[in-house]
Amino acid sequence: MSLLKVIFGKVMEDIIQEKISADHLLYVSLKYTKTCDVILNLILRWRRMIEVSIDETLVKAKSKKKISSIPGNPAMKIEEAKKLFKKDKNFQEVIEMYEMFRKIDELKKERIGEFRKNVTLKVFYKGEEVNINLEKLKEYADKLEKFISTIKQFLLQK
Repeated sequence: MSLLKVIFGKVMEDIIQEKISADHLLYVSLKYTKTCDVILNLILRWRRMIEVSIDETLVKAKSKKKISSIPGNPAMKIEEAKKLFKKDKNFQEVIEMYEMFRKIDELKKERIGEFRKNVTLKVFYKGEEVNINLEKLKEYADKLEKFISTIKQFLLQK
């Protein structure tokens, strides 16, 4: 087995492991606890998964000479990733989600209906209210599923 396959396997394993942990938070922990802390932990998992995906995508893009260098700061990494996948609408939407996820710790938040069926984390982002409830989380999960598939295909390209 080539070194490249070993490295790719490890990278995808890290991404998939983050996804498995996030799925558990979404479909098990949140179902039973119904707290905003679980929602925040889920968002942090997704944020980590997206970060690893972007970093590895940029490494692959550089090795394929699609970009000349990998930026050092996170904002520039995001911009490079956006350029690489400018035609992929879902990728762009995930990057927008990720930008909010990156700032989640410092954003104003309200906890609504904790310990109840309709638990919601209200986040104030870019002058708007974003109600993160189970329905919204499932929408995010669907987008992230497609995102991971896109990343996997990109990383597997020769």
